[in-house]
Amino acid sequence: MKLRHIEADDIVSLAELEKEVFGADAWTVGMLQQEFNAPARTYLLYEDADGIAAYGGFWYDGQDAELMTIGVSQNFRRQGLARQLLAQLIARAGSQGAKRMLLEVRVDNEPALNLYSSFGFQRLGLRKRYYQPEGIDAYTMAVNIGASDISPESGNESATHMNAVINEQE
Repeated sequence: MKLRHIEADDIVSLAELEKEVFGADAWTVGMLQQEFNAPARTYLLYEDADGIAAYGGFWYDGQDAELMTIGVSQNFRRQGLARQLLAQLIARAGSQGAKRMLLEVRVDNEPALNLYSSFGFQRLGLRKRYYQPEGIDAYTMAVNIGASDISPESGNESATHMNAVINEQE
């Protein structure tokens, strides 16, 4: 499995994966192009010989990093790719200077809630009817970025180790 930055040629494949992962909530090709071309974005993907297995990204504005999305193809779920990708994204946000990562997640997305909790994300609040058109609520969550917050004891890599992993894969 190869980790790399998302490129313009990936957008059509990512739109298909968006449909698979998010259904009616999927970003369109146009939305993906707009997001990937926006300033201060970092998007990564894992791919194998058959195509894109997982992708995700964040926005860093000089204060907090905002996790925008993580998606894993159904063929690659339950293999640790979301965990690896989130570790990479947190480490890269930290290397850019972010001290905290924020996100929104559907209140009914138990796999994502478990993943984020395992990294130390804490619930900050609730956004009523955030996901439309279904009107599903979202939790806002945050984690402080640093070795003391993301530790091997909690089943996660330390920020220092995550940076070493990034350097090995680039």
